[in-house]
Amino acid sequence: MQLILGSASPRRRDLLAQIGVTPDDIRPADIDETPNPRELPRPYCLRMACEKAAAVTAGAADLVLAADTTVALGRRILGKPEDEAEARGFLASLSGRRHRVITAVALRRGDRLWHRDVVTAVRMKQLSQVEIDGYIATGDWQGKAGGYGIQGPAGALIPWISGSFTAVVGLPLAETSALLQAAGYPIWKGGA
Repeated sequence: MQLILGSASPRRRDLLAQIGVTPDDIRPADIDETPNPRELPRPYCLRMACEKAAAVTAGAADLVLAADTTVALGRRILGKPEDEAEARGFLASLSGRRHRVITAVALRRGDRLWHRDVVTAVRMKQLSQVEIDGYIATGDWQGKAGGYGIQGPAGALIPWISGSFTAVVGLPLAETSALLQAAGYPIWKGGA
């Protein structure tokens, strides 16, 4: 049995390594991530993770692990900003407000699909223009849902979360570990 990670995210690889899991292969899924009209953030995120898992080519006995992280400001989905202007807009919208970070995980073997989603409440501090400009200048916003990554420089902008830190980074480890074990994949192989 091979474990295939359907994501190019180095953060997800690093998180898996924390629980002793190294994917046998990395095959990022290439799917259309456009939300459907009036689609709410949580169902959207779960649909993306499941579609990513389904899109990866794998053998019948192989496990495909895919995930999606979405930032939700009310009913609004804040995906990965396309450019610096959109990232600035996201940060301005999130400034001083609570929002939700939803991460969905899907694990597929053949036609069988396991999935979970995790919702974490996050508060961003009230941002000054200097803080927005400084964060944008780091380039850390690129490729990150909502235009920020809590594990990098933006950690200084987040005074409070309620939920899973690893889910906000991009892969909820407790839930991912449970899914892998449910599918028969050994966790903690090197344990005593």
